[in-house]
Amino acid sequence: MPFSDPMADGPTIQKAALRALEGGQTMARTLELVHAFRQRDSQTPLVLMGYYNPIHRYGVARFLADAARAGVDGLIVVDLPPEHDDELCLPAREHGIAYILLATPTTDAKRLPRVLDNASGFLYCVSVNGITGGSAPPLQNVERMVGRLREHSHLPIAVGFGIRTAAQAQAIGRFSDAVVVGSALVEGIESAESRHGAVEAVHGLVRDLAAGNRRAANA
Repeated sequence: MPFSDPMADGPTIQKAALRALEGGQTMARTLELVHAFRQRDSQTPLVLMGYYNPIHRYGVARFLADAARAGVDGLIVVDLPPEHDDELCLPAREHGIAYILLATPTTDAKRLPRVLDNASGFLYCVSVNGITGGSAPPLQNVERMVGRLREHSHLPIAVGFGIRTAAQAQAIGRFSDAVVVGSALVEGIESAESRHGAVEAVHGLVRDLAAGNRRAANA
């Protein structure tokens, strides 16, 4: 869900959001894309990720009704803390939409239960302090974070921020349930010389990442 001021994202995602907005992308058009996708694929889970401002401007009740009708399975809203769960998290669950919450390296033992209280779908483990598209996280630190989250929640855990390669996906896949890759995929689109080239770049990287995850699972 493109937004003009994506504070948790690095330059790659920031530029992608601006390109989308300049190209005329709106919340309504994003939900139209979901609906079109659902016409040919009713099984693949689909999660929208972004910031609260576009949802607030669209209208929370209207957004959730339209998102559920279009076929959205989950939401990740980066800048809406658990203290405001009643604004979006709890209403989303009433519409059958999972609300994925984020835990970061600075989420301490006192705050963690509050973060996890109304989480659903899966947990997003932010592997490093900083913005998307940065350097790879130290594996030992991430493994400790995932272990700590497993002590407090039965939900699957996805690790994101700084993951770019199949080797990283395989290494982190040893102790997580999923990896989140964004900037590397967007860079493939940005640098492609044609629409076909962009599609091939994304498919190629996704194939490599999935293979890395499968090797981790088989190990």
